[in-house]
Amino acid sequence: MLHGEREYQFEDRTLAHLKVVMAQKLGKHEGFFLSWTQAPEEGSGRYSLWISEHSTLAFRFHGAKAPELNPEWLHVLAALSHSARGLTVISETEAAKYAKRNPLIA
Repeated sequence: MLHGEREYQFEDRTLAHLKVVMAQKLGKHEGFFLSWTQAPEEGSGRYSLWISEHSTLAFRFHGAKAPELNPEWLHVLAALSHSARGLTVISETEAAKYAKRNPLIA
């Protein structure tokens, strides 16, 4: 994902889900933080980017085939995007666990 002049790496399947949720929010003119943690093997740390309709965004996928979207993962990511922390990148497995613990959002 390119944000301004910086590029951030996400796995294609994760990026496809983020793209959908981000497009939904930006289509409603909603600004939000996009946050994620970096794995220790990638240097650790946390990122938070402010995303608004004025942000320059591009999504670059490594594979030619669009990944299949998981509606539950999309729903959880969308729910997280309305939280105080903003859109937090979580794995598909973490999203399934979140949906189980929070059945009202699923």
